[in-house]
Amino acid sequence: MTRGRAPWLLGVGLSLVLAGCGGTPDTDAKAPSTTTAPSAEPSVEAQAHDEHGGDGTEPAGTPLREDERFARLAMPAAYSPSAPNGTGTDDYRCFLLDPELAEDAFITGFDVQPGTPDTVHHVIMFRVPPELVSQAEAADRATPGEGWTCFGDAGIPGASGSVDDVPWLGAWAPGGGERVLADDLGTPVEAGSQVVMQVHYNLLAGTGPDVTAARLRLASADKDLAPLQTMLLPAPVELPCRPRHSDGKLCDREAAVDDVIARFGPSGNTANGLHLFCGSQPVGPEQHCDTTIERPATLRAVAGHMHLLGRSLTIDVNPGTPRDRRVLDIPIWNFDDQGAVSVDPLKLRRNDTVRVTCTHDQSLRDQLPAFEGQEERYVVWGEGTTDEMCLGMLLVTRP
Repeated sequence: MTRGRAPWLLGVGLSLVLAGCGGTPDTDAKAPSTTTAPSAEPSVEAQAHDEHGGDGTEPAGTPLREDERFARLAMPAAYSPSAPNGTGTDDYRCFLLDPELAEDAFITGFDVQPGTPDTVHHVIMFRVPPELVSQAEAADRATPGEGWTCFGDAGIPGASGSVDDVPWLGAWAPGGGERVLADDLGTPVEAGSQVVMQVHYNLLAGTGPDVTAARLRLASADKDLAPLQTMLLPAPVELPCRPRHSDGKLCDREAAVDDVIARFGPSGNTANGLHLFCGSQPVGPEQHCDTTIERPATLRAVAGHMHLLGRSLTIDVNPGTPRDRRVLDIPIWNFDDQGAVSVDPLKLRRNDTVRVTCTHDQSLRDQLPAFEGQEERYVVWGEGTTDEMCLGMLLVTRP
């Protein structure tokens, strides 16, 4: 069955891609394959994969284009991650950063520089409009230490947007580098806006102090650019324990969901919410969800996101019809390469259907060090590195 917008689904966590897990496209040779041919149109981005030094120096990157400038943002002080609810192996922390925008502008690229790459699982940057900056400042003041806990989104009431237009400025995930949008694209931001940088720390890799930074590429709002928006396509994950492990205490679905809620709060209930959004499906390694397009758009890039148990991911437009088109096909999922890929501009009409399909595999627990010593569990959607997700992302422009 198909569903349209559901604003509450912004609590899904969205480690991305991703962007977080990427929120912006990556067109290098390692990117997942698509079935669309290379386009004669400008690609969504030209990117640079420069290595970042540990001394805080800026990478060489792609040269600035006409009417562009850089703004560098960094956490105000080092932060040492820890499990916020006293249990679990993941910490989601948000930091408020001020790009000092005196005028409206476009974000035309960004370069996230993780301070401790081994522990930084993903970074997502959210735009915070001027009217919500005071709420972000209040969240910061109310929480000891740098930043505040923010499972699911930026942790600011009213700032989540909806699944067909999330307020992302950009994201970094393993395999990421500098991202520069195509010459005709930009993400608009208002004067006085600030940025929330959400950092997901994998505590299995360490808890040392981190100072993560980002460099934004800015252009004047007067520039003739098409506003780029991000749509999210979440689907359930319902992966039961293998028969020989089925006596484990977390092999019961209800117990597994309760455990996710204990670690991540209300956003841990996303597993149940997705069944309302997508409709019930048979339990098993493959899950999908259909989303109905409510506003016409032009697709410019696609991305997918899963965690360590992911095997494959596809995104299809109008599946099972004469207009069926596969826009993303990742036959072998690579957690360390989550960049998005440009596609030939494809017009999405109102009431078109877009389907994301994911396959997961419990047997990967036997091969990956992250699961060493962990009891097998019934896997549902969860925020943690050793939980799972199934997420498609569409980068679109609209009339």
